[in-house]
Amino acid sequence: MVAAYPARRAGVSGARRRAALLALVLGLIPAAALAGGGLYRYEDARGVVHFTNVQWDARYTRLSAIPRLSFEPGGGFVPPHKRARAYDPLVRRVGLEVGVPPALVKAVIHAESAFNPRAVSHKGAMGLMQLMPGTARSLGVAEPFTAEQNVEAGTRYLRTLRERFGNWTMALAAYNAGPEAVTKFGGIPPYQETQKYVRRVLTYYRVYHPQFAAR
Repeated sequence: MVAAYPARRAGVSGARRRAALLALVLGLIPAAALAGGGLYRYEDARGVVHFTNVQWDARYTRLSAIPRLSFEPGGGFVPPHKRARAYDPLVRRVGLEVGVPPALVKAVIHAESAFNPRAVSHKGAMGLMQLMPGTARSLGVAEPFTAEQNVEAGTRYLRTLRERFGNWTMALAAYNAGPEAVTKFGGIPPYQETQKYVRRVLTYYRVYHPQFAAR
């Protein structure tokens, strides 16, 4: 059997992705194949990721195991990320220094790059917080794929948007769609991608908040 979902370079999202993941969870791919690690993956030139339990094409590479999935509030999936905790000290330090809740910084990283410091979007956004080249230059970032520079700049930019628009929800919308769009519409733009992005980041924020709560 083959399952497929479209993937953005900076992180996979969307209904078709969830449907493919749901197919895996509900057993549309034979349980015996999963138990034995017999699953193969191939990403084509359009960014569509295909799965199969039979390696009928040499372009497919074997996956050692199917990742376990957890559910987030609202019914979405949260894939487990091995790197998710690796940046916590940096996220905590930068968030507190700049004045952005560390859990929100981590939520943005999750939504933007899925904790991949080498992520590049189809629009050219780079690194953990997906800085556009122009934004990176304006913030003095010399090495956008260096975690520290990327997170510090992205967090400072997020704080600037918060000061400009008055709350974190509008700041997140501006981070995704651009400040001009938020100004034009006087709030979250009527873009499906941006509206989903804001909801997703706030959901991740609620998930991560206990990790950074004062002890």
